[in-house]
Amino acid sequence: MAFKLSLTSFHNFSISIDCTQKKFLKSPNLILPSLNTFGFCSIKVPNSSKVTASSARGGALPHAVKEEEAQTIQTQVAEIDPSSSKLVLVVGGTGGVGQLVVASLLNRNIKSRLLLRDPQKAEFLFGKQDENALKVCKGDTRNPDDMNPVIFEGVTHVICCTGTTAFPSKRWDGDNTPERVDWEGVRNLVSALPPTLTRLILVSSVGVTKYNELPWSIMNLFGVLKFKKMGEDFVRSSGFPFTIIRPGRLTDGPYTSYDLNTLLKATAGQRRAVLVGQGDKLVGEVSRLVVAEACIQAMDIDFTQGQIYEINSIEGEGPGSDPKKWRELFKAAQIQR
Repeated sequence: MAFKLSLTSFHNFSISIDCTQKKFLKSPNLILPSLNTFGFCSIKVPNSSKVTASSARGGALPHAVKEEEAQTIQTQVAEIDPSSSKLVLVVGGTGGVGQLVVASLLNRNIKSRLLLRDPQKAEFLFGKQDENALKVCKGDTRNPDDMNPVIFEGVTHVICCTGTTAFPSKRWDGDNTPERVDWEGVRNLVSALPPTLTRLILVSSVGVTKYNELPWSIMNLFGVLKFKKMGEDFVRSSGFPFTIIRPGRLTDGPYTSYDLNTLLKATAGQRRAVLVGQGDKLVGEVSRLVVAEACIQAMDIDFTQGQIYEINSIEGEGPGSDPKKWRELFKAAQIQR
């Protein structure tokens, strides 16, 4: 089965953004690297109503790319109970993996909430969405005071896709370093989560347990693997039900300069077959589409709780969005370890 992620278009819905400037005291937990954050966003918890594919209304998105730039693939999404009370908070939802997670959640009619530094990027990427489908909260995980409890009201699942570059780059501007994003940001986010959380999914990296060994020590010259491992350890010690996904080198995209139409047409090329392992033994590459799908699938698989998985993709047919095939992949990884 080829890995496929194609989504039905959503047009002309409105994103609800309501910012406040209140500060909230939080109980300090452990100390880890930081994520990105800006302010506060007051969010109304969505009702059970959802946007469906048939509710999309006309009008092309303003930043759509040409048809030939991405191959349209058929939708293969799991059946979602319309009355589901699931509410997924995506942190880093405009990044290379995060935006694919958001697009897939929208297509699955799963209520979503975004924690972003720049809410305007959400409208650019995803268009105007119905407030019952997508809420946007302005906040920077690097700043613990930004972790307004209102952001987390009603949230059942969290997918954290934040990250920065391993080596100094323009993305480091504004103190956006691995220590601030992958350590302090993760710490601040996890410290603010509600005790009722059903699952926390953290996207990390392969090689985090070997950052003092070649060739990983080269990638870790500025601490990215060390700080990601510190973030992982904080999640593991938090007491929350968690799953950690460690992707190999990311390929396909990122699609950060495009809009939802591009995401709907994105493909994993020929690299659709998926390899899942444990023990930080996998070395290779992985499509961002595969990583996004792995995060979404892991949320609902009971035995992935408390587990860490490495993930790569290679040429060949893959699981697509078939829940049964993903269960088999995750289970096989645990058996083979």
